[in-house]
Amino acid sequence: MALDPKSPLSFSPLHRLQWEEAQQRYVILYPEGMVELNPTAAEILKLCDGTHTLEDIVAELEEKFETTGLRKDIFELLEAALANGWIRHSFPR
Repeated sequence: MALDPKSPLSFSPLHRLQWEEAQQRYVILYPEGMVELNPTAAEILKLCDGTHTLEDIVAELEEKFETTGLRKDIFELLEAALANGWIRHSFPR
């Protein structure tokens, strides 16, 4: 499935994003294991709450970090997360 920039994104019910004290980082937990995230990926994925679209995420992070030009990197991370089943479109396309 391709990433739809206009559809809100949320975490898959089979995955959970949480802070893991032992690793001192955010991780994605799922029945078969765990994925450790770098701080940038965690900032992006924390916004996959069922209300933010790609454009919302880009705008929020560009404002937060007072920069521009993040869309391509955010798009690539979200595409990979969608392909891995970590996130999904919140509403039917």
